[in-house]
Amino acid sequence: MNAVLDSLAFDLFPLVWSGIVTGCLYALGALGLVMIFKCSRVVNFSHGNVAGFAAFLVYGFTSGLLLAVSWGVAVLLAAVFIVAIAFLTYALISPLIQTSDLTATIATLGVGLIVQGATLLLFGADIVSLDLPVPRFATSVLGLRITGYDLTVLSVAVVTIGALFLVIDFTKLGIAFRAISSNAFAAEVCGLNLARVQVFAWSVAAGLGVIGALLIVPTTFLSATTVAAFMLQAFAAAVIGGFASLPGSLIGGILIGILMNLFTFYVSPEYASTFLLVVILAALNVFPNGILAPVRGSRV
Repeated sequence: MNAVLDSLAFDLFPLVWSGIVTGCLYALGALGLVMIFKCSRVVNFSHGNVAGFAAFLVYGFTSGLLLAVSWGVAVLLAAVFIVAIAFLTYALISPLIQTSDLTATIATLGVGLIVQGATLLLFGADIVSLDLPVPRFATSVLGLRITGYDLTVLSVAVVTIGALFLVIDFTKLGIAFRAISSNAFAAEVCGLNLARVQVFAWSVAAGLGVIGALLIVPTTFLSATTVAAFMLQAFAAAVIGGFASLPGSLIGGILIGILMNLFTFYVSPEYASTFLLVVILAALNVFPNGILAPVRGSRV
């Protein structure tokens, strides 16, 4: 019995640690989904394909396939392209947002398929490798193996998420975003520019998707569907956290990262997608408004 417990603890702590690291990336993807939903009431199903296209652009710019530039310049160019795609996507579906949230959401599926087709047309269906320029070292702390990749992910996630919350809490544009998220009609009546804030949200979401995609790719391989599959787990994080809660996305991302690691290790990686769908359904039934939503009682 003691041997089983020792083995469980020996495996458990590294799994939880790596789940936290991966969960930070899911949180970045979930934050992008939630930002768009809060101000546009649209679930952006093109998020994963657009982020994957960004990773391919970085690969093309650094490998010589499209250009031959440094990694930093490649990321900057890719970010410009992806923000432009986000702007065009918003411009295309903004008339639909005014008429039907559901129609606009379905339109994002079409945009995602178009972007995926463009990815296949430009880069083909082959699997490629995209290395992340991170410090190559590993150390052990309290029995946990911590790598340069782990510290890079945590550092980038903390800085990015911290900067986002500072913008939302302490800038005029951020305050306008919160006002429109609470009541778009009232905010517009008060003189706030709804379109400007929505463009801001779509652009920031695109940037978050780029960061998440570039950080997740080194742990796997890059294909036309890799990042889209990663964004499915980000979607689950947004469901757990609640599409109306940015802090909930952080908690949801870390929970999904830990749960997926534990399930794939102790049960089977073959049923990971099934398990993820079960988690989404359970979250919708137990926490329909998100894990941080206040529990409301009823009068008798």
